[in-house]
Amino acid sequence: MDVSSRLRARSLLVLLVLALAATGLGAGDAVAGSRQQDRLAACGTANAALNRPATASSTENAGVPASAAVDGNPGTRWGSAFSDPQWLQIDLGSTVSVCQVALTWETAYGKAFRIELSDNATAWTQVYSTTTGTGGAQTLEIAGSGRYLRITGTQRSTGWGYSLWEVAVRTSDGTGPVIPPTDPRNPDLGPNVFVYGPGSSQTEMQNKLNQLATEMHTNQFGTQRYAVLFKPGSYTADVNLGFYTQVAGLGLSPDDVNLNGHVRVEADWLQQGDNPNNKGNATQNFWRSAENLAVTTPPGQIERWAVSQAAPYRRMHLKNAPEVQLWNGADGWASGGLFADTKIDGRVVSGSQQQWFSRNSEFGSWAGSVWNMVFLGTNGAPPQHFPNPSHTTIGQTPKVREKPFLYFDAAGNYNVFVPALRTNSAGTSWSQGPAAGTSISLADFYVAKPGASVDTINAALAQGKHLLITPGVYHLSDTIRVTRPNTVVLGLGLATLVPDTGQAAISVADVDGVKLAGVLVDAGPVNSPSLVEIGPAGSTASHAANPTSLHDVFVRVGGAHIGKASVSLRVNSNDVIGDHLWLWRGDHGEGVGWNVNTAANGLVVNGNNVTMYGLFVEHYQEYETLWNGNGGRTYFYQNEFPYDVPDQASWSSGGGTQGWAAYKVANTVTTHEAWGVGSYCFFSPNNSIVASRSFEVPDTPGVRFHDLVSVSLGGVGTISNVINNTGGTANTANQQRYVVSYP
Repeated sequence: MDVSSRLRARSLLVLLVLALAATGLGAGDAVAGSRQQDRLAACGTANAALNRPATASSTENAGVPASAAVDGNPGTRWGSAFSDPQWLQIDLGSTVSVCQVALTWETAYGKAFRIELSDNATAWTQVYSTTTGTGGAQTLEIAGSGRYLRITGTQRSTGWGYSLWEVAVRTSDGTGPVIPPTDPRNPDLGPNVFVYGPGSSQTEMQNKLNQLATEMHTNQFGTQRYAVLFKPGSYTADVNLGFYTQVAGLGLSPDDVNLNGHVRVEADWLQQGDNPNNKGNATQNFWRSAENLAVTTPPGQIERWAVSQAAPYRRMHLKNAPEVQLWNGADGWASGGLFADTKIDGRVVSGSQQQWFSRNSEFGSWAGSVWNMVFLGTNGAPPQHFPNPSHTTIGQTPKVREKPFLYFDAAGNYNVFVPALRTNSAGTSWSQGPAAGTSISLADFYVAKPGASVDTINAALAQGKHLLITPGVYHLSDTIRVTRPNTVVLGLGLATLVPDTGQAAISVADVDGVKLAGVLVDAGPVNSPSLVEIGPAGSTASHAANPTSLHDVFVRVGGAHIGKASVSLRVNSNDVIGDHLWLWRGDHGEGVGWNVNTAANGLVVNGNNVTMYGLFVEHYQEYETLWNGNGGRTYFYQNEFPYDVPDQASWSSGGGTQGWAAYKVANTVTTHEAWGVGSYCFFSPNNSIVASRSFEVPDTPGVRFHDLVSVSLGGVGTISNVINNTGGTANTANQQRYVVSYP
């Protein structure tokens, strides 16, 4: 076996070892996990070795230096020469009391090794030794003090050297962040969460709802964030939902919370066209959500949900309304949207909605179509017909996990419910009986509130806590790092993460079953190579049985302020599921311009067997979606090319191509499939701009696209072809072009 093959084999083995070791203290071992957390609570939680100077007796090669064992990156390692003994030494900066050392071994672990401390790197005191090391992830409770810590291996487990992915050192000096416990009966959810119960004053509740509706009515780029939560029971309320506001029930089933009245979004503030009195435009009704409620409208009254992107209507039950209208009911424009795990007893009327994605839902009936309506695993959907009406209907959802949610149980405790993975499903997860899944006590969560530091968040995650992020804007000096399998990261009220120092806002290790949900990532002023990173580069593990999933994850670059990011979301892990994503380079607001809010790609997929349900990617400057992995699938895609291309010379992927494709499948890909995909142009500053094509894919039998559309909005700009060199030109004369299947 050559060196590169051996390294690949090592990587596969270590991923299995790490996954098994990490799940040893998972949700299934609550007692052991509790005891471990008690010990950690007596010890600090910060990693005193992180990015500290490290030296070693040897290195296998320049790619595995000593510093890689303390860089916080689980994908890099120190590797020694192939002989005994070998050592790794870390300078902690000052003399500290060490209470714990956590070692994450690569396959080449130490069977016999010792740990020593020293004040001067000359005289050493042994604090731990073993001759029966097991490798994997080892957390060692020790007691001693020193400035220098040394790990000396005396017997290797393999013919290779010693190899450590990470070394973490924790101290009892009180210098690390203190992770406060969470009381599951009376948690502190911060200043921006309002919880109501059946005994609450209905008048006070409605006054608060009215106050929030007024404050957030036109507050498109403000910093306010809110969540309004209802405990199980019945209420009477009119919820007029504004920006950055989440309304949600706290039952296990949507029917546990019944709201008599409305949960609605109106199109009544944004001018449409040249008429200042026409405020029926819903195309900027973004960033809000309704979840886990039953709504019973007054007799004969319709419901309105006139929204565009990033406004999910999820796990809802709409009762009694003869219909729900997805636009202003007249001549207003709209550009949404999502129904997921939702039951609507009456009729859905889409009106002017340009596109819409419905997944695992149940409708009395559906009326309407513009360019791209997609129904996946949805009962009551119209039959397949494309185009005119443009209904893409697929009977079953192949594999999906619904979004985790907060709930309040009969014993008076708060928990988070994590729905089970479903395969080949249709209809909601809850309407035929209790949904399958697991509950996690809120006691197992660190509840982040505005002002929480990234150090504290990372310390809590390292301790094994899940993370609940309450409404607010969180400025980050470092990356939030999720390294443990099955971790839940759940945001409330469009909780917003802003990386201020040019790093990713959040990264997820190549582990099983992480759930990232309900967050808005807002690029900072220093360019980030990526804003959300799922798995390190080169990830190879299979997660088919327990994939990482992303739910209502929204990213923007510019709009609220100047933001820059090369890639908004990079997926390196295999088998990842995306469940409603909007990746947006701002076309309006503050800090926007071709050379201002720079952003090359919205989504880059390097992992295999990645599936996207409801993917919205808009206005990026190069390939807006770049898919390099095999086995990818997309169910519904909505795109707009960047409006602000200054000239044709500034926008080309080369080789005579005009512009960049909105969706690029790499030439090396042999299997990929997509259904219901649309791409639009509106080159308003320079309507002479041309995009050669919306979709660019290799011509191979395993790459197949179904129900495609290109649109020149108002005839402003040109798209020469829908896919590759097929489909015809969308321009002023022919503003829509359709392709039923390719090849």
